[in-house]
Amino acid sequence: MRLNNKLLTVVAFTIGLLSPLAQAEQPEDSHAVTELKQAFIKEQVSKGATRAQAQAYLDGASYNQAVIDAMTKPWEAKPWHQYFPIFLTEKRLQAGLTFWKTHQKTIQRAADKFNVDPQIIVAIIGIETFYGGYMGNYAPQDALYTLGFYYPPRATFFRSEFGHLMALIKEEQLDAASLKASYAGAMGFGQFIPSSYRHYAVDFDGDGRRDLLTSPVDAIGSVANYFHQHGWQRNADVALPLTNTMASPPLAKVWSGEKLGYKVSDILSPNLSLTQAKDIDASQSALLVALEQVDNTEYWLGLKNFYVITRYNRSPLYAMAVYQFSQQLKAHYNAK
Repeated sequence: MRLNNKLLTVVAFTIGLLSPLAQAEQPEDSHAVTELKQAFIKEQVSKGATRAQAQAYLDGASYNQAVIDAMTKPWEAKPWHQYFPIFLTEKRLQAGLTFWKTHQKTIQRAADKFNVDPQIIVAIIGIETFYGGYMGNYAPQDALYTLGFYYPPRATFFRSEFGHLMALIKEEQLDAASLKASYAGAMGFGQFIPSSYRHYAVDFDGDGRRDLLTSPVDAIGSVANYFHQHGWQRNADVALPLTNTMASPPLAKVWSGEKLGYKVSDILSPNLSLTQAKDIDASQSALLVALEQVDNTEYWLGLKNFYVITRYNRSPLYAMAVYQFSQQLKAHYNAK
């Protein structure tokens, strides 16, 4: 569900809390930015808001330089050998096992209803927010405003999310002033951006509200629904390690966030083969993942479920961390 760079990190919290630039004055609007703001108001009016409501929502947002700083220095830019130790820790594993045990019936109900593997639900919430421990320290209205009007590389996307947040606040009767999010505007246990909250959140505890901010039950059901809606295949392979004997690595085929463009048969060769022999459908869609270690590069074959994880966050490093963490959780949970 997650977009690229949406990962919540302690570093991002620190920037938001301590950086002297966090409350930096908003850059002077160019003519183009002024026009974008007027277009935003017009769009909201076309969706049922009054012009005064749209203007008040826009005026209620503040520029935050720390959001730009965090967006331009994502942890996914690190090599794998520096990235995975951040998430694959004993502390997170034990917290995940406790969360799974505490919410065992809910997790199983979600897994059965939405036909997803329970460990992937637990892994996502653990990687995203350490089971509700780190849900963000940014005001989402400010974060999305900043990115939507002052971050050209992805401004169109974030302006759309800024609009979704306005609608979400009304639909779910949220207190905008008290909302907290990641630097990319993602909220709650599962870190849903506003459009994902609106489209995939479910009322899983039956209280009449879709509460991803304080209800772990709704969060569990919503994460499961997100994976279901994106095509997760229960009990299917996610990623398989490869053995590479080529003098020159197959960098041209390494996946970098695009749609699936290869089949298993396009990737495997006598010099790039499954580390453990396994019968798999060579005609199924697949991708090649390269993980940079200190002294070498690991290669993995990512299958449809791996791609589904990247719908939460496009980074292959993120997807691999989620997958490997889910396997750790499953092994330890089943051993008890």
